[in-house]
Amino acid sequence: MGGFFGVASRQDCVPDLFYGTDYHSHLGTRRGGLAVLNEGRITRFIHDITNTQFRSKFEDDIAKLQGLSGIGVISDYEDQPLLISSHLGRYAIVTVGVIHNIEQIAAKLLGKRAVHFSEMSGNEINPTELIATLINQEESFTAGINAVRDQVEGSCSLLLLTEEGIYAARDRFGRTPVIVGRGDQGHAVTMETCALPNLGYSAVRELGPDETVLVTPEGIEQKNPPGDMMRICAFLWIYYGYPASSYEGINVEASRYRCGAALADQESIEVDCVSGIPDSGTSHAIGYAQRSGLRYSRPFVKYTPTWPRSFMPQQQNIRDLVARMKLIPIRELIDGRRILFCDDSVVRGTQLKDTLRRVFEYGAREIHMRPACPPLVFGCKYLNFSRSRSEYDLAARRAIKEIEGGKECRLGDYADDTTDKYCAMVECIGKHMGVTSLRYQKLEDMISAIGVPRDRVCTYCWNGCE
Repeated sequence: MGGFFGVASRQDCVPDLFYGTDYHSHLGTRRGGLAVLNEGRITRFIHDITNTQFRSKFEDDIAKLQGLSGIGVISDYEDQPLLISSHLGRYAIVTVGVIHNIEQIAAKLLGKRAVHFSEMSGNEINPTELIATLINQEESFTAGINAVRDQVEGSCSLLLLTEEGIYAARDRFGRTPVIVGRGDQGHAVTMETCALPNLGYSAVRELGPDETVLVTPEGIEQKNPPGDMMRICAFLWIYYGYPASSYEGINVEASRYRCGAALADQESIEVDCVSGIPDSGTSHAIGYAQRSGLRYSRPFVKYTPTWPRSFMPQQQNIRDLVARMKLIPIRELIDGRRILFCDDSVVRGTQLKDTLRRVFEYGAREIHMRPACPPLVFGCKYLNFSRSRSEYDLAARRAIKEIEGGKECRLGDYADDTTDKYCAMVECIGKHMGVTSLRYQKLEDMISAIGVPRDRVCTYCWNGCE
């Protein structure tokens, strides 16, 4: 997915920028970048952080940076920030989102004959460069950002570091959060509110969908008003949002407790303990245990000091290896026990299958799996959450393909938890995972646990509704 952070201050912004950007490291593991404006000159550093933590790659660079404003990014894909010279002036840009019609937009721009794009490895166009090119076609930064929203199919939230200040823009339907914080010396812009308090900022302004503001040390100037329609990604609360963060005024950790409690409300089951698949299932499991009165236990511990997140590598064998090395089982808490596991979701299911097989090898009598969201039937169209080559990487789609024998079918029948086809799909997934039982969260229970009105949350990956 990726995340960004920006600072506009009356004093040197670099320490806040460095640590604020680092607080977004859970959102991506490919590239990290910082850009700082100092007396009209922008200095930038970009590093590969695939196998190294962001802080260790940039600790030497921050001594070379000084300025009153800057932007930083953790990217799961392309090099950022980019430095751009145009008729609008010199600026730096970072983006978060996904562009589905990138080839069509590029072809249209190239037809003007005064545009060119540098290519990344794999002959791909850098999406952030494409966004900058769209902005440069207009008479102002605000008009350029509006042009991006009008033309991009997918989503794009962004920060522009300019001599005026930092332009912050939330994507058209607010699928990703953008929040402004105020401190003693200025303002910060973040996607994760957890980045604010330890740096001395308080969240004061959450941008609405389609809104653009100019952030300076002195204040926040609205450049484009918010739209009426919001579809913020529900997965922020279920999985990839940080527990200490809040979006739309709703804390992630608290919502995960409610989500686990909703799972517990669906059933009465005899097990010896409730556990979470570390780390993203832990909060859901705590909520389940608190509501059910069952004992909470940790039969796995996670070794995090040297291992990056496991969902990012493109090769399945590497993802599986990383996942295995990170989770260390504790036989004394497994042998002879009936264990109910909560996890945030079942995406591909391959890592989870291997993890649960190891639990049985360590002597578990029963394993009951309780994902905190419904089956993922549709690949995400709006965020670069997982760059799978095919929707058939999804465990639910593989099960549907097996049930239907590869024939075309109505996917909506499988997304509806009241149908026989849904039950058959869940049974098929559970069989392949090798669990004693598998029960998913109901969509309405998940929405209720999050606490955002149903018509303002994106649930496309579960029910295909835009």
